[in-house]
Amino acid sequence: MTDDPISGLSRADPLAAVSPLDGRYAGRTAPLSPYASEAALMRARTRVEVEYLIELAGLDATPVALDEAAVAALRDLHESFAAEDARLIKDLEVEGAAGYAATNHDVKAVEYFLRVRLEELGEAGTLEDPTALFPWIHFGLTSEDVNNLAHRLLVEPAVREVLVPAVREVRDALVELAHEHRDTPMLARTHGQPATPTTFGKEMAVYAARLGRTLGRVESATDDLSGKLAGASGTYAAHVAAYPDVDWEGVSRSVVEGLGFDHVALATQVNPCDDLAALLDALSGVNDVLLDLDLDAWLYVSDRYLGQRAVEGETGSSTMPHKVNPIDFENSEGNLSKANADLRFLADYVTTSRLQRDLSDSTVKRNVGAAFAHCLIGYSKTADGLSKVVPNETVMREELEATPEIIGEAVQTILRREGDTDAYERVKELTRGSRVTLEDFRALFDDLDVDPAVREELRALTPAGYTGIAAELADGVDEDDA
Repeated sequence: MTDDPISGLSRADPLAAVSPLDGRYAGRTAPLSPYASEAALMRARTRVEVEYLIELAGLDATPVALDEAAVAALRDLHESFAAEDARLIKDLEVEGAAGYAATNHDVKAVEYFLRVRLEELGEAGTLEDPTALFPWIHFGLTSEDVNNLAHRLLVEPAVREVLVPAVREVRDALVELAHEHRDTPMLARTHGQPATPTTFGKEMAVYAARLGRTLGRVESATDDLSGKLAGASGTYAAHVAAYPDVDWEGVSRSVVEGLGFDHVALATQVNPCDDLAALLDALSGVNDVLLDLDLDAWLYVSDRYLGQRAVEGETGSSTMPHKVNPIDFENSEGNLSKANADLRFLADYVTTSRLQRDLSDSTVKRNVGAAFAHCLIGYSKTADGLSKVVPNETVMREELEATPEIIGEAVQTILRREGDTDAYERVKELTRGSRVTLEDFRALFDDLDVDPAVREELRALTPAGYTGIAAELADGVDEDDA
């Protein structure tokens, strides 16, 4: 085996990262670390176990008793969860620690971590008999009871506090462009061919409005996350065996809703995850809009409709010094395409489980954070791209003036209004497959048997002025819209 020239790198060094998410793009994905890391999952599991233990202590049937100080101390275990806590849990799982053999099980390690911390609370005088609480940690639960809630405790704020604000930043930039360039006329293209003019502002407003609608779907799906706490087969069997007179479904509902989620009454061992699939699908819808924007922005740059501010010290091409490449839109396109591949795979996968449980989804769900990271990179790159582009009004107007045939639609429509049954054919004969000028149109107008006022109306038509109510439509999009 040959020597590894980079063997001196620390595994924590971004240069040694296996994935670009923790390597090249670590700075951009850092905001997701509190919600997508292994330590974050440990902390969320701790919260679920603590809240469940507190709920048990409130039941008359159980001998668990916790005063206000003990409850506050228990909640502080997850509220003040720190790096040393995460390391202890990992040690308990992999190597063994604090007198416990290695669990080789990540959720069991959290249970033993809580035992260790409870003993410390006992030594501090906060708990009178911490060992009496040991049997009630994870009482009657299966790992999926803890995991399904823990994952949602991470997904919800990751979306609400990181992804949604990043998309809103893009949307705000689009709204600003829409308002600023509401009157900037631009040749439209349908099927890649010159078509009825629009304004640059109106086209940006279209994307802003689409983002608003898709963001609404994301926020609705985030509000609808749900959880279960019903045991190994979803029947509360172990709970009922121990305490048949307790309303265990009520206990479950109290814990789940206390954590901020809707309660799933009917489940197997697995939360069906239809809620999570809906959220992932909604995010892919946001990404579809931004992918469409990235592609159009790239084409506008290629057509010189958009110029790009050069960044001091940035290299556009390794061989062509003059180039300022649309790299932000390209990078966004790549990351959002990867994100959507992951999101759609995850949405399909997490809703299925063999019979009452198989473990294949467990490793898959660990990749939700990676999908979110590709989303975040894409959003930030689109925002960067929009911050650098400058609409080139001169090029847009020159292209409009060079394509006078696009007023043909207006001409034939006005003539139809005047009762001309051959209007479409008349304009088609003049324009189709031919290069025409405004003078060619005016010669046609002079030969028409129409009222002089109509002839003047036709002669006043120009490509740059043929934008309908595009400016007003651009004004209609608002930053405060969902």
